[in-house]
Amino acid sequence: MEIAISRWLLFSFFALLTQAQDETAFLSLDCGLPANSSGYNDPKTNIRYISDAGYINAGESRSVAPDFKKYEQPQWNLRSFPQEIRNCYNISAIKSTSYLIRATFLYGNYDGLNNTPRFDLYLGDTQWTTVDEDDSYYTEMIHIPSTDNLQICLINIDQGTPFISTLEFRKLPSLSYFTVYSLYLYKRYDMGSITNKEYRFPDDVYDRVWEAYQDNNYAQLSTLDSVAADNLDETPAVVMKTAATAKKGTKYLDFSWDSRNVGDKYFVYMHFAELEKLQSNQFRGFNITHNGDYWDGPIIPEYLSTTTAYDIFSSIKPASRHQFSLFPIQNSTLPPIINALEIYVQMEISDLESYNGDVDAISNIRSTYGVKKNWEGDPCVPSGYPWSGLSCNSDSVPRITSLNLSSNGLKGEISLYIFSLPMLQTLDLSNNYLTGEVPKFLSQLLHLKNLNLENNNLSGSLPPDLIKKKMNGSLTLSVEGNPNLCTSEPCTKMTPEQKKSNNNFIIPVVAAVGGLLAFLIIAAIIYWIAKSNKKQQGKDVALTVNPGSSLEKRRQQFTYAQVVMMTNNFERILGKGGFGMVYYGVLDDTQVAVKMISPSAIQGYSQFQAEVTILMRVHHRNLTNLVGYMNDGGHLGLIYEYMAKGNLAEHLSDKSSSILSWEDRLQIAIEAAQGLEYLHHGCKPPIVHRDVKTTNILLTENFNAKLSDFGLSKTYPTDDKSYMSTVIVGTPGYLDPEYYTSNRLTEKSDVYGFGVSLMEIISCRPVISNTPDRETNYIAKWVRTMVDQGDIKNIVDPRLNGAYKNNSVWKAVEVALACVSVDSYQRPTMNQVVIELKDCLAMELNQRSESRPLESKDSIEMMSISMVMNATHSSPMPR
Repeated sequence: MEIAISRWLLFSFFALLTQAQDETAFLSLDCGLPANSSGYNDPKTNIRYISDAGYINAGESRSVAPDFKKYEQPQWNLRSFPQEIRNCYNISAIKSTSYLIRATFLYGNYDGLNNTPRFDLYLGDTQWTTVDEDDSYYTEMIHIPSTDNLQICLINIDQGTPFISTLEFRKLPSLSYFTVYSLYLYKRYDMGSITNKEYRFPDDVYDRVWEAYQDNNYAQLSTLDSVAADNLDETPAVVMKTAATAKKGTKYLDFSWDSRNVGDKYFVYMHFAELEKLQSNQFRGFNITHNGDYWDGPIIPEYLSTTTAYDIFSSIKPASRHQFSLFPIQNSTLPPIINALEIYVQMEISDLESYNGDVDAISNIRSTYGVKKNWEGDPCVPSGYPWSGLSCNSDSVPRITSLNLSSNGLKGEISLYIFSLPMLQTLDLSNNYLTGEVPKFLSQLLHLKNLNLENNNLSGSLPPDLIKKKMNGSLTLSVEGNPNLCTSEPCTKMTPEQKKSNNNFIIPVVAAVGGLLAFLIIAAIIYWIAKSNKKQQGKDVALTVNPGSSLEKRRQQFTYAQVVMMTNNFERILGKGGFGMVYYGVLDDTQVAVKMISPSAIQGYSQFQAEVTILMRVHHRNLTNLVGYMNDGGHLGLIYEYMAKGNLAEHLSDKSSSILSWEDRLQIAIEAAQGLEYLHHGCKPPIVHRDVKTTNILLTENFNAKLSDFGLSKTYPTDDKSYMSTVIVGTPGYLDPEYYTSNRLTEKSDVYGFGVSLMEIISCRPVISNTPDRETNYIAKWVRTMVDQGDIKNIVDPRLNGAYKNNSVWKAVEVALACVSVDSYQRPTMNQVVIELKDCLAMELNQRSESRPLESKDSIEMMSISMVMNATHSSPMPR
């Protein structure tokens, strides 16, 4: 039997993480509204709609025929796409945040053909739906993106020109609907409607659309009193003030639907509220079955208060027909009721993305040449529908294999960025205005089989390796139509007389100018050094990287070409983060890690600037060391010391081939804590990391720990304020619930993340697991439960086989629990955490005495810590 859990049992646990929604969390695009329009407020909902022109660079703005102006104003315009097979919207999003996404389509005979087209709609690499409705039609999905952007694509399937009327995004509470799946809306009903009206914003704060449900077998109940919404989903009061119930003489309440596909997995959410003030001899209670099997119950609706029932952990069993029945329990005197119903289809949304290095390269090629193509979103996704002029392979990570920019008006030299597309098999740059020499790097593209450079203004001679490849048949090379290009060896571009004539003029001039320039440069350098020595007195020189910002030049700045050489053309990938790929490199026989900031990362430059600025001024053995950075022609990168053992999370995983000893784990925890302690108390002004987690704790060859990834870090005010208000960022599971609910950031937010990380170190348990038991699916809740039971043995990673001292583990667990106290004032400082963890290590090493044997050289103040172990301070599950 599938487990069904009534949602009201979870409200007290999650109440701290809820927040009100308003229109500021909405993005509403009127597709086809002119780009110069300032937008408007929809007369019906008062929602602000703006033009979609800033989110797509293709399509034509059109308007529906006058007869269709009876529909809502946002549907009067549309964007039509007659040119390309694929046309994509690229929308910024917040990773791991739940969104309601809605697309609306009203053909409205805009083209006078009176022929509704049929086309596909994609979300990323996954087909969302096929649009083929004659009337106004909308499709809706609840989705949690795994990246910082959403790509919505319309695909032409040769059955008419694709179009779209509106595209809307609504941010939802992170815990709403309690599912890790994407949910495609099947139906959302106001079950007891007495007005037959459709309700949305402002009645529904998340702008969900509620349709009236009509069934002659139902009777209606209603109230004029206010009905309290549930804490998480805010089911609208206007919907909950009416309910469907069985007609007089009938005990059961049924509803059903047929599956579009037998294998579809449905999620069902039923909302209940008692609308009648029951007498002492009246009682309403009922169970729910699905296709004859028990599903949930008994449901006892609360008076004027919303209750929601659904299967929290899995969809209902697939079937060709779904029949739900509500029937009274034995002592019920009243028939069942239902106020509202939501039905969704589970969707498996692919997270397929093109290789990040290729995305960076092609984006830079587009910028370099000002390519006038519909290049939006991911160049290779959806699969089978790449950017025009591109071909991609079908590997698990798509790579660009062909680039055709023929007849695109390209000017300048052949871009070095092409070298960063190492899987290219075909390159066509013909019929443009390219100048300069044919670069040698083209011969180093190992997979290149076809190269067309015809009809340009290229000059000089062909690289010998290209000629060799052409001669041995491994490369088809076309270079005709370049009058100044020499295609044979040896190559003579002018007669000796011409060379002599030119040299008689050029050499003296160059010599004179060169001498003058050399003199001026030397003089300027001498003056600058003298001035710097006098005024700077040893201070670092500011290096401007962008108007309005500067970075201290304490580390070396590298060019893109140097980074390409350093990483051997980005050959070895160390990992991937939210802002780009990390590559292995070698610099002067020293191993380094190179983090490339992707141009597609929404906050890429902000992260780059924040991280460089912070790492330029922090110096601590438990913080990663910045070797240098790159800010070259749109390329952003950070070069760090290489951490040979990767991140801590990898070693805590059950997939790791080696197991860290308890002593090693404590030492790593201490060193990571010392890094945080330095940020909080050793820096002026202090720094809050904002993303403390085990993947951001890196390990050297000798397993020394260093805190990394400072792209989200913030300097902390030193005035009288105890907090700073800032946008919420972080990783679910490690995110401080107090910060999440109040937007108030303190250094104690880092302490919370460290506490969760310490629990991982102790237990090697996932922070959020897929277990169906809500008492154990979040690590902090699970640890609290085990401590309350006095079960220390089962908290510790069983792979340690008891190789630890119980008192050392107990103390570490106490430190972790104190760090994740709900009230930030109950959490210790990182000074205190360092002291207590060193005590844990001393216990383990049998070196503890009456005086503290391990004093923290890094601690700014020595304080004892009183661990708060009351059950009231247990930590809620983060979003």
